[in-house]
Amino acid sequence: MGRKEKDRKQIEDVRLKILEAAKDLFLKHGFEATSIRKIAAEINLSPTTIYLYYKDKGDIAYTLHKEGFKLLGQQFVVLQHVSSGFERLKAMGKVYLNFAMQNTDFYQLMFIMREPMDFVADKLSCEWEEGELAFGALQQTVLDCKSEGYFKDLNENNVALNVWALVHGLCSLKLQGHLDHVASAHLHVAQDRDLLEEAFETFVMMLEKMK
Repeated sequence: MGRKEKDRKQIEDVRLKILEAAKDLFLKHGFEATSIRKIAAEINLSPTTIYLYYKDKGDIAYTLHKEGFKLLGQQFVVLQHVSSGFERLKAMGKVYLNFAMQNTDFYQLMFIMREPMDFVADKLSCEWEEGELAFGALQQTVLDCKSEGYFKDLNENNVALNVWALVHGLCSLKLQGHLDHVASAHLHVAQDRDLLEEAFETFVMMLEKMK
């Protein structure tokens, strides 16, 4: 390994350490309570070193936000070979559910915390290609569903928003414990049942009737 390659690897290693430490602190203590100084102390760096990599903690949150969307987008790309729009829509929903349950830290940064989107809004020059590509994949899939006879009289953008909102709502309720609590306390559902999966399958059956 040459000197330049070693330097690049060292820079990337420090960048990843900063992101990982910030992610943990954001989720444990909240965005406002997390400072650059605290992030630096977590990985034995000086605050000045952090500023060599990121403008401020908003920039760090935004970078984490993008990293999460890259992970999700990579999983969506794999589904592009599914020729049926409706089958692809179902598969995207399952990928989204699995991503939320297996990457809860990224999911909260991407869809629960306001700060990354506040950073995008404040910095008008910011690009958010990863998020736009992920939602664009959903929009295209809904268009493909329409060509198959689904959602005939509905605006495809509104359908895409509603599909995302409902699946996101299920994930959020599950992660916050509300879904299991209501199921157990009020619906008397057995604890060994996968209520998240059942709720999603019910949603799919509702969509199937929209043809």
